[in-house]
Amino acid sequence: MTEMVSVAAARALARKRVDRDMRDWAVHGGHLVEFDIALKPPTERVALADLSKAAAWTASWRSVSGAQWAVRNWPSIGRQETPERLILRGADAIARFAGMLKEWQLLAARAEGLLTRFGTTDVMRSTIRSHAREILELTEVDLERLDGVVQWLGENSSDGWRIRQLPIRGVDTKWVSRHRGLVSDLSRAVTGRGSMDLIPTPTLVRVRFLDTALRPGGLTDVTAPVDELAQLAHRPATVLIVENLETLLALPDIASTVAVHGSGYGVADRLRNIPWLSATHVLYWGDLDSHGFAILNELRSHLQAESVLMDEETLLAHRDLWVPEPKPAAGTYPLLSSDEERVLARLRTEGSPRLEQERIPWEFAMQRVLRRCVINSSGTSSPDWL
Repeated sequence: MTEMVSVAAARALARKRVDRDMRDWAVHGGHLVEFDIALKPPTERVALADLSKAAAWTASWRSVSGAQWAVRNWPSIGRQETPERLILRGADAIARFAGMLKEWQLLAARAEGLLTRFGTTDVMRSTIRSHAREILELTEVDLERLDGVVQWLGENSSDGWRIRQLPIRGVDTKWVSRHRGLVSDLSRAVTGRGSMDLIPTPTLVRVRFLDTALRPGGLTDVTAPVDELAQLAHRPATVLIVENLETLLALPDIASTVAVHGSGYGVADRLRNIPWLSATHVLYWGDLDSHGFAILNELRSHLQAESVLMDEETLLAHRDLWVPEPKPAAGTYPLLSSDEERVLARLRTEGSPRLEQERIPWEFAMQRVLRRCVINSSGTSSPDWL
């Protein structure tokens, strides 16, 4: 038996249509579009089986604009008027029925404004279409900033400028970073240039040179752009990536070793452009929890890194220092070793505790860290206190 299409079901279909197509309507016009669906009215037999249901369904469509009605003469019931189809013409009518009129009209107005100011080229239309959701979600203030940035870039060369130098009120590094894709694509549509020529904000990495012979100009603790770190003249045998800043600051001198602040997810991307790392022995010491292993897995997508102090012995020897992990990572991590997978499984069976890096007793931690660094640093020896 064919189910009658309810008003609610029809609205849901209309919402899907608006969600799918309003970006096209915004750049190409929505006056001629149609939404046409069959309402599947009851047959005489179906109506007779439940007269009250058929009557309620018919009544629900009485106030819906765009419902198309037909007269049927049924032998058992007589003349009946039933809705046959819903036909809505124009984007406004479809969005109004879907309950999305305000959203649609806002996008249409913003698209029209951008096309009026910056040109109705195919490239501009395609750019607005691709970024329709972001354009719709901008605040009015952000829309004004966007207008100012694109207009300035269209009239000026940005070659050699930094973001903070742009003479546009309210536009700073964070704002451009949040909207960089939209700004870049609109700029390209206006100017025809391949991309914005703005000097990007450099990726900074904090490192400590644990070997006195490696310290540039005698500096121990340095936060430097990745591009500059990539040019180091004297390179370590071992790089120790530690998750937490306090741990980084507490590390002792270690021959042929540089320590790097991992600083959570994204570490692989931050270190991706330091080519000599791939020829260096890399150790990763993270928190002993699910996120620590997720970050290790991410790091291995770019570097051959070995974990240290992320083993079952360390975990079980410090059970009294465990704390609950608020939101455990639930993924699977194919780049973990079998031993690391076993530790992660143990964490999950134990209720997802966390052994934070800085809670491990320092002497216990340093014995294992230094041993691993020393083994992989040719010609070095352990510090006197080890």
